[in-house]
Amino acid sequence: MSLLSVPVRAFERFIAHDSWAIASHIALSVLMSLFPFLILVTALGGVFGTQDAADEATMLLLEAWPREIAVPIAREVRSVLTAVRGDALTFGALLALYFSSSGVEALRIGLNRAYEAYEWRAWWHTRLESILYVVGGAVFMLGFAFLVVLGPLLLRGLVGFLPELAPLSAALSFLRVAAATVLIVLALVVAHKLLPARAPHIAVLWPGILVTLTFWLLGGLGFGWYLDGFAGTYVTTYAGLATAMIALVFLYWLAAIFLFGAELNAAYAISRKPRAEPGEAIASL
Repeated sequence: MSLLSVPVRAFERFIAHDSWAIASHIALSVLMSLFPFLILVTALGGVFGTQDAADEATMLLLEAWPREIAVPIAREVRSVLTAVRGDALTFGALLALYFSSSGVEALRIGLNRAYEAYEWRAWWHTRLESILYVVGGAVFMLGFAFLVVLGPLLLRGLVGFLPELAPLSAALSFLRVAAATVLIVLALVVAHKLLPARAPHIAVLWPGILVTLTFWLLGGLGFGWYLDGFAGTYVTTYAGLATAMIALVFLYWLAAIFLFGAELNAAYAISRKPRAEPGEAIASL
């Protein structure tokens, strides 16, 4: 199988597995999961006394989004998170956990199709697993964001003793983008490796992950350019729902790219063992 035939086969598998429909399911599930997840992060930040880290985690989550989408979403997030929530760590937390895990479950469905993996685990098992991933992700984001908050404070302290380090302050914006990129890469690796019932070896995952990151970057730039000139189209069509619809369309393309990356991994695994059945070839690598 030639190098060009791998992406061609990946696209054929993408169409055969109804990935456009799965992408819409993922986009809607992620959008519905976003606010419950951020409420959970904020509640945990309040428990651990790291409210600044919780706010930073929210900003990191939106760091890689086009500005035209991130700004209105961040504004709505602030209005939700600054409201007094007495139920944050009680019954409301349980609901937030459940709805946040729906986004993870949607990703699992898409990956199982891409890797031709039969889901043998019970529904409650996968749902509990998704909830654990949500909690773990929230704690990890808090810890990561705490380091991002702590970094500038440490740098300012060091500059007081070593003024020669002052030029490093200009690199903080780059470090924020780098931190968001690291979070995205880690999330992609965990998703591809741990969510499906069967996944290829981690070495086979990198083609799809690199393609996903590249297309996400190009797609984000292109979508931002489009909104910069044609955002009024959404406003005149959807009125007050324009922000939600813009976010939904953006997430739809991100989900489609994510699924294509998984199909690319599967096609690459099959190309390395052309005589084996597709599912066996994927599982054996």
